[in-house]
Amino acid sequence: MLDIKAVRQDPEAVAQALGKRGFRFDVARFTELDARRKQADVQSQSLLAERKSASKQIGALIGQGMSVDDAKAQVNETLEKIAAQIDQLTADAKSVQAELEELLLSVPNIPDAEVPEGASEDDNVEVSRWGEPRSYAFKVEDHVALGEALGDMDFETAGKITGSRFNVMYGDLARLHRALIQFMLNLHTTEHGYREIYVPYIVNSDSLRGTGQLPKFEEDLFKLEGEHGYYLIPTAEVPVTNVARERIFEDAELGEHGIRFACHTPCFRSEAGSYGRDTRGIIRQHQFEKVELVQLVRPAQSASALESLTGHAEKVLQLLDLPYRKIILCGGDIGFSARKTYDLEVWLPAQDTYREISSCSNFGDYQARRMQARWRNPETGKPELLHTLNGSGLAVGRTLVAIMENYQQADGSIAVPAALQPYMGGTEMLRK
Repeated sequence: MLDIKAVRQDPEAVAQALGKRGFRFDVARFTELDARRKQADVQSQSLLAERKSASKQIGALIGQGMSVDDAKAQVNETLEKIAAQIDQLTADAKSVQAELEELLLSVPNIPDAEVPEGASEDDNVEVSRWGEPRSYAFKVEDHVALGEALGDMDFETAGKITGSRFNVMYGDLARLHRALIQFMLNLHTTEHGYREIYVPYIVNSDSLRGTGQLPKFEEDLFKLEGEHGYYLIPTAEVPVTNVARERIFEDAELGEHGIRFACHTPCFRSEAGSYGRDTRGIIRQHQFEKVELVQLVRPAQSASALESLTGHAEKVLQLLDLPYRKIILCGGDIGFSARKTYDLEVWLPAQDTYREISSCSNFGDYQARRMQARWRNPETGKPELLHTLNGSGLAVGRTLVAIMENYQQADGSIAVPAALQPYMGGTEMLRK
């Protein structure tokens, strides 16, 4: 959520900054609601002062010759009228405040100055490339054909068990999938300073509101039936970041680089807006796995933290020797809560293109304000909002796809990257 004080100070400037996203901020609506809220506050203060003054009038009325009972009755009548007016103003103020909060909850984060202009993913800007796509002396197959030829990828059975956009994996392919998770967790915890965390896969609406999925993106979520209002997590970002909700961290708890969490979870998404896209294979599914990286940092560390977090995700691709490119998302493609995002796109030979495998974002204090996630600044002794960041380190299913396609052999077997062989009991090749 944006800082309402900053919005009040210059709503036109906020509207202009949000224009980089192609988002129209309703300045007139905000100004009207804020004026009504302010008017209710002023009137309430005036009535409180009037009530205080009225309470002192009993003695004056008695001094004018009125009986004690009559004086009390007259003052009480006045106080009751004032109380009724205050109650009505309080109710009006709450209603206006609720409208104001609803409006602000629907407003995305202001993009960083470094975010390029642009309306869609076609306007994203490439920052760098790593590795060279391999050349093949045979016809390249996609991961579906490779997995089915191995007998280890089964979409038909998954369809009977659940439906479309789910899969079943067997044997060495399932083992390779598990090895990727272990490899990523070990790398991030032993080399990059992340603390492993296990979290619930079901969250409440407050958690989703805190990280920005609600109220705008409810259609993308799987909501559970029942009285609790629970949802399946769309990403570990939600439960992990909410560890900091309604909490004040002492400066010493943040350490040198802030708090870093690494978390493996399944993720559940309805993919409401993606019908017809990536229907073949496991590129876009309703259930998939990720190793998520979350950082909670002091505001002064925010910009450098995004660079380091993105570098940690890149290290996974480099150790697996998978060619990729790094891009910065333009204003029209950046996520709702993010102020700056790098995407990492891995090379997929069967598609002859780069595809997203990690999205690393800095949210500034946007999520922290929603969650009231704070740290105590030792210079002032006062609580201040943290900055939050997260990124995939990596999306496990898409990494599996990249390995299958990049490491395929002429006979349909798949070589196991050297970095993963210790997690596979020394297995060097997947064969039928």
